[in-house]
Amino acid sequence: MLTRKQYQLLTYIDNHLNSNGVPPSYEEMKDALGLKSKSGIHRLITALEERGFIRRLPHKARALEVLKKPQNMIDDPPAKGSFEPRVVDGTLGQPFNTGDNAESGDESVGLPFYGKIAAGTPIEALRDSSRSFDVPPGMLGRGDHYALEIEGDSMIEAGILDGDVVLIKRTDTADNGEIVVALVDGYEATLKRLRRKGASIALEPANAAHETRIFGPDQVRVQGRLVGLVRKY
Repeated sequence: MLTRKQYQLLTYIDNHLNSNGVPPSYEEMKDALGLKSKSGIHRLITALEERGFIRRLPHKARALEVLKKPQNMIDDPPAKGSFEPRVVDGTLGQPFNTGDNAESGDESVGLPFYGKIAAGTPIEALRDSSRSFDVPPGMLGRGDHYALEIEGDSMIEAGILDGDVVLIKRTDTADNGEIVVALVDGYEATLKRLRRKGASIALEPANAAHETRIFGPDQVRVQGRLVGLVRKY
């Protein structure tokens, strides 16, 4: 599932490529989406790249390639200054039931299941109290927990793969080097390793193909810490 801004930007890039043969500039993208700064465009492009929708071509300025499109993506190019495409509602995927092969006497804990997370997915938008993910109680410690399904390959070198379900302890603090759910600028959430460098905060991927992103101390808020992982083979 793409956020509205991610969907808008992907649509705009694709339409611009089809109409002009070259991708739009950051300034053009900023104006089309009505953003105040190009840093917001950079974050959206990083999110789309991590989720496999676009690719930045090396050694070329403004070089972007659209690799795939969401289902039912609109094709009509937006008028300048009035870019507001339809957003197709997507499903988050069904949670795995870890109790499928358990004996009837086994106990499990049902965690809130918030669907898929990748860069650019706000946790608040995913919350659905009607869905849960069952885990053995021994996988959890004290505190409030929730589950998320991983989408993308940005953490593969940490053993976190596309389709894995991660168990997150809800907290607003984390030690240096821990893997966290971090909320950037109040709307963009991502699962990354947190590093504090002086007054700055770095969100590190575990994949050499993706870049580390640096933020000011007021731009990042920890929303949870990784405590476990469930993989379905």
